[in-house]
Amino acid sequence: MLTQEQKKDVVDLTRALLRAPSCSGREDKVVAVLRAYMEKNGFDDIHVDKYGSITGCIKGKRPGRKILYDGHIDTVPVPDPSVWKHDPYGAEVVDGKIYGRGASDMKGAVAAMAAAAVKVAGETGGDFAGEIYIAGVVHEECFEGVAAREISARVNPDIVVIGEASELNLKTGQRGRAEITVETFGVPAHSANPQKGINAVLSMLRLAAEIEKIAPPAHPVLGSGVSVLTDIISTPYPGASVVPSHCRATYDRRLLVGETQDSVLAPYKEAIQKLEQADPTFKGTVSFAKGHENCYTGNAIEGERFFPGWVFDQQEDFIRRALAGLRSTGISPDVTHYSFCTNASHYAGEKGIKTLGFGPSLETLAHTNDEYIEINQLFAAMAGYAAISQALLKE
Repeated sequence: MLTQEQKKDVVDLTRALLRAPSCSGREDKVVAVLRAYMEKNGFDDIHVDKYGSITGCIKGKRPGRKILYDGHIDTVPVPDPSVWKHDPYGAEVVDGKIYGRGASDMKGAVAAMAAAAVKVAGETGGDFAGEIYIAGVVHEECFEGVAAREISARVNPDIVVIGEASELNLKTGQRGRAEITVETFGVPAHSANPQKGINAVLSMLRLAAEIEKIAPPAHPVLGSGVSVLTDIISTPYPGASVVPSHCRATYDRRLLVGETQDSVLAPYKEAIQKLEQADPTFKGTVSFAKGHENCYTGNAIEGERFFPGWVFDQQEDFIRRALAGLRSTGISPDVTHYSFCTNASHYAGEKGIKTLGFGPSLETLAHTNDEYIEINQLFAAMAGYAAISQALLKE
């Protein structure tokens, strides 16, 4: 299915990407690698936006659909390289695997996408209907879908393919994610005389008990929603003989299709109101956490941490076409959904753009020590992306 030259191309690009460290906010080196690759291979348009994401386009000779392949190029850090058996930025090839931070999450997929676009253009001589876009997206590890807003606004794609790891299975949906901040407020006092204050931590314990009673909704495809307490901190910290006057807790809320900001916060607000009515000294608030990060471009990226869920019916024409294309390469994918959040929270969840997921490797390898991607998975993904393009760009 792939020539030796094509196999070498995708392996070389993967290794080059892995040798360029790119923690969130410091993706400039990997953008330079992708730009050089796109320029060398004749992409018709290459654009770096204000956040630093790079998008390259190969245009067919005839008008048609715009397909956007989305892959994030930021990675989580490597806190202690000494615990790795392989250099996290060495891109070592051992026993059919390429090792390095971001190999599975998700520089291997990005390389496969870019190399697949070159494959399609070369084998058709550009004689296809439509446009193929490859997006290397920044800051996904911090904000699923926020940087993607700039890309979709510029490209206006008809179909999006998310390249997150799926072990070569086809994904038609995902749960979304919200980060919810719950706060309680008290009155400070010396801990030798606690009766003179109002303990915000004790108030939070009461509120947390009420929140535990909340039953998130369920979805026939995506399963159950989730609400999990993930951290709690008081002010002042450490206490130092002071009754705490403020307490903040964070809840990780996994979202289902159709849930809105108002509907998600409503039961938390009801729990607060219940306690306020029962006790005039109780004071609490709830909101979505907000994030603010700096980009390597000098600009800032920020937004509320509310990333919607999405799902498409397996009988949709674009999904059936993509599935047929994959099967033509010898891949026999299961049709499932992602268990985690991706940039599709924007494309599908916010914008309603037809979206599917397909990527190499295991999702469980993300963020692990000695992260790797199997070279055979890389080859299959490249062939799969090319086949998806050809299937979706048919007139």
